[in-house]
Amino acid sequence: MDALEAIRTRRSRRQLAERPVPRELIDEALALALLAPAPHHTRPWRYVIVSPERREALAEAMGAAWRADLERDGHPEALITKLLRKSHRQITRAPALILACLTNEGLRAWPDDRRARNEWAMAQQSAGAGMQNLMLGAHALGLASYWISAPLFAPEAAAEALALPDGYVAQAFIVLGFPASAAAPKPRPAADAARLIIER
Repeated sequence: MDALEAIRTRRSRRQLAERPVPRELIDEALALALLAPAPHHTRPWRYVIVSPERREALAEAMGAAWRADLERDGHPEALITKLLRKSHRQITRAPALILACLTNEGLRAWPDDRRARNEWAMAQQSAGAGMQNLMLGAHALGLASYWISAPLFAPEAAAEALALPDGYVAQAFIVLGFPASAAAPKPRPAADAARLIIER
């Protein structure tokens, strides 16, 4: 599969076979993530392969953080329970679970908040490019994947549950697995290029 085909045909697929992903495929996809562009020729991202043994504590910690937010927002208990059950299942049953993190390594320490925020934003953009590489590579390797942004909203809970090294800031999960044989992705809605792309 060439790059153009991978970009055109990759889709987020959540219906995954209950089958382990060989470590060599995970490593190959992660090697592609490490080729992403980054600010100042740095590598501020870190990827954590989350073992099955850590997942229950991770799901519980992140669920508690999300519950607090949902309760503060005034959502009914039935909805909270439903959302947390789905989140717990995604984390604990993922065939392979990758946590993308950021660090300050190599980033410039600006004396003002505006430039400091923008420096971190550059690192986050780079992490997004790395995750895209990971998902495109996984697709080319015959795997399905999808992105879960929940760690961005509960980085402390993720760090504590996984005993992450100091300075790791959780950004997102990527779930990898073999696609379920009967599951086909829905057709992708056509992008309105005339509205989304402008010229000046």
